[in-house]
Amino acid sequence: MTTEWNLLTEAHTALLDVVKGVKAEDWNRPTPCSEWTVAQVLQHAAGDQLGFAAAITGGDGPSWNPFSPSGEPIEDPVEFTSIATTAAADAWATIAKDAAQVPVPVPPNVLDAVTGVGACALDAAVHAWDIAVATGQPQPLSQWAAGEILVAAKQIVEPLRAWGAYAPAVDAAEGDDAVAELLRYLGRDPKWTA
Repeated sequence: MTTEWNLLTEAHTALLDVVKGVKAEDWNRPTPCSEWTVAQVLQHAAGDQLGFAAAITGGDGPSWNPFSPSGEPIEDPVEFTSIATTAAADAWATIAKDAAQVPVPVPPNVLDAVTGVGACALDAAVHAWDIAVATGQPQPLSQWAAGEILVAAKQIVEPLRAWGAYAPAVDAAEGDDAVAELLRYLGRDPKWTA
């Protein structure tokens, strides 16, 4: 069985495209992820994708702790990202869209397929945004993807806030689009600059 997950494809493409645009001198730049550099955000994002793949397949997850990324230079960032996103995409391709219980690496560790793939897409897409704004690239999220990811985020984020995985939501502002609404819900300032 092969399942098409357009939201995940878009999120993975955003992350990979943004990584391709990072200059060598930008890997140590600060990001909207407090106290993490661009390299650390990528290590976290890739680790999360490998974590989703491992939860689904029962295989090995990342060899590093995604929540304590080293920030050490990555020899080939594009290949590093591609390996992680491909592993996640391949794992999700085995999951039917109507699956009621899919193992995932975030509490409660089992989600329905649509919410689970949204959670996986959230990790890739939002960290693509983090890297893009930290390195002076255009924000990579479409309005459609942001809206779809927000639906999943509202089902998984609140319990994770208690563990510090997400900052408190930021108040909405007049004129917010779907991307800004998602970012504010996740505790980010859509107008953040380095």
